[in-house]
This record gives sequence, structure tokens and C-alpha cells, in this order.
Amino acid sequence: MKPIDLAGFEDKFVGDGDPWQTFTNRDEARKRQAIVHAMGGAISGRVLELAAGNGSNSAALARRALRLDATEGTEAGTQLVTQAIADIPRARASLLVLPSAFPRSRYEAIVVAEVLYYLTPAAMRSTARRVANAMRQGGRLVVAHHRVDYPDFVQHAGEIHRRFLSASGATWNMRSVVRTGRWIVETGIRG
Repeated sequence: MKPIDLAGFEDKFVGDGDPWQTFTNRDEARKRQAIVHAMGGAISGRVLELAAGNGSNSAALARRALRLDATEGTEAGTQLVTQAIADIPRARASLLVLPSAFPRSRYEAIVVAEVLYYLTPAAMRSTARRVANAMRQGGRLVVAHHRVDYPDFVQHAGEIHRRFLSASGATWNMRSVVRTGRWIVETGIRG
């Protein structure tokens, strides 16, 4: 199997609005709870969600934000995210192909889930630098990714968070929130 590209993700979302059962799978629900928990106890200001997919995390994140920019790299996915957050006026979905510029220049929190291993190393490095530049001092980063490789990945999952954080050029005080045999959610504050 070759690595999946944006056209492949577009086809998946056109064919099935929930191709990985992220709305219904018990393990995906546990991961979503870990991501929301990683946001911390207080409501964040401006929150950026990169590669929101079908929006399965977006509504929960929007409830933890004064303003959520949920971005997605496919047209079909962006439409699904828009539907998922339709009843939340302070949330907005937009098309964003990484590593393009973000909708706003500054965020209090950024969520990067299930996307890094689909990016080329160069695109991941550029995205990491953009995240560091957009994050306010003391802002919160949440990263959530598989720990095992799948045949459609561009990069290996192992140590993907470490590589991303290193490429950012920023200092992060990270901690693990939940680690299973298949995935990990980590959170940290930008130093």
C-alpha cells in the first residue's frame, strides 16, 4: 500500500463521513476524552485544530474554547467539520492544506491529532515552526497520534511527537496524558 494523499482522504470522506468510526468507536471516544482533558481545566481563548478530519473532536474542543478554528485539508472533510460544529457559533471550519499559513496569527492552544505521519518530513518541519510561531508564550499544545505504523503513513509513527517538537525550534514542557499500546496523547506548555 502506498501512502495516502489528500485525494485519498477526499475519496474516503466522500465515500463515508466516518471512515474510521471516530464518532462511534469506543477507543476513539477514549482518545477524544484524553484530548479534551489535555486542554486543561480552564476555557482557552483562541484554539486551532489542525487536520480536523470529519470533525469528531471539533465540537468537544469548541466547548473548551472562546473561539475554535477547526481546519481540514480536504473539501469533503471541511464540509463534515462544518456540520459537526454547526450549532456552535464561536467555532469555524476552514480548508487548510498543511503547511499553509494558519487562519490567525496567535493562539492560546493548538491541537495536532492524527496528521503528522501523513506529512512529508519537510511539511512536518514547516508545520512545527508555524505552530511554534503561532502559539503565544505559555500557550498549550496537544498532540495525539498512533504509536504503531499503518501502511498508508508517509513517516513512521515512532517518536513522531519528539521529531515534531524538535523541529518547532521552541521549548515545550510536555507530559503524557494517556498512552496505550496503539496511541498517545501528550500536552505541554510553550516555554
